[in-house]
Amino acid sequence: MTNSQPAILVLQDGTVFKGTAIGAKGTASGEIAFNTGMTGYQEVFTDPSYFGQLLVMTTAHIGNYGVHKTEVESDQVMISGLITKKFSNGFSRPSGYSSLQDLFESQNKVGIADVDTRALVRHIRSKGAMNAIISSENLNIEDLKAQLATIPDMNGLELSSKVATTEAYDVLPENIEARFRVALLDFGVKKNIIRCLTDRGCHVRVFPLSATLNEINSFNPHGYMLSNGPGDPSAMPNSIALVKDIVDLNRPVFGICLGHQILGLSQGLKTEKMFNGHRGINHPIKNLISGKGEITSQNHGFVITKESIDAQSEIQVTHVHLNDHTIAGIAMKSKPVFSVQYHPEASAGPHDSRYLFDQFINQLN
Repeated sequence: MTNSQPAILVLQDGTVFKGTAIGAKGTASGEIAFNTGMTGYQEVFTDPSYFGQLLVMTTAHIGNYGVHKTEVESDQVMISGLITKKFSNGFSRPSGYSSLQDLFESQNKVGIADVDTRALVRHIRSKGAMNAIISSENLNIEDLKAQLATIPDMNGLELSSKVATTEAYDVLPENIEARFRVALLDFGVKKNIIRCLTDRGCHVRVFPLSATLNEINSFNPHGYMLSNGPGDPSAMPNSIALVKDIVDLNRPVFGICLGHQILGLSQGLKTEKMFNGHRGINHPIKNLISGKGEITSQNHGFVITKESIDAQSEIQVTHVHLNDHTIAGIAMKSKPVFSVQYHPEASAGPHDSRYLFDQFINQLN
């Protein structure tokens, strides 16, 4: 599709943005969110945590370096649709194998360009998260508003089952001997989380949501990883119960993002929907144990509440977000169990937080 065909974006509050069509011709809907990262758009678009969302990229130019075979976090584009200022149909990167336009067309992904994304993001920051709809096939605003009214709210929405594996599979280290076995519960895992474990000598077995504790423990793991993923963690009672049983084993557990939230819920904590969420690769975090700061990659719309942590004594807050002081990491005081709200594998993003994988590996010894 060329950038001469019109497209339209309608927000839940009735706000309308007009632009030009990118990707495949069609209609896409979901919760609108924005990412402030300046690079790494391919990793962002293939991150399963974005499933069910229309994504606004605040970087002005998207698509200019094409797509690369190794810069993927899953086997497909996971966002529902893309909203951007400038979209490049061509690309100049020597190692690129395709344009972003060709990738979107091949996977039937819809987008809109030539949108004033600065005005759009300022509007979302002011009004909060909401659903939206993009269309390049139907420009009738009233029709789109009617379709938009049928889209479920992200609150209470379980999405992990739509992106997680349905069968267990193994990933082994390359060129080094496996020293540890890690059972990874897949809520929508990014490939680089698995890679950060295999690079450290772990034989990783990835388990589906339907796995039982007996099935997981038949692997005889040294430790357990709880992955990232999309949707509302409180809508996953079976996973919360499974994680509680895993924690009760008193073995090493490391949770990331949705895995962090489910871990908290399994221990009686509460989560809440954020006004806007955190999505970008420059979020400042303070490690309360070491006193050091970290610049982190983040993608989440829910958070563990401070009030629920204050109400009990077994959970220690280990990390806080320096912009809004939300909970960014917790640990259990009497068990080798910890988790963070952000992405220490950071693909894309800085590698300030990869020490957390080393911390987990040290617990496996």
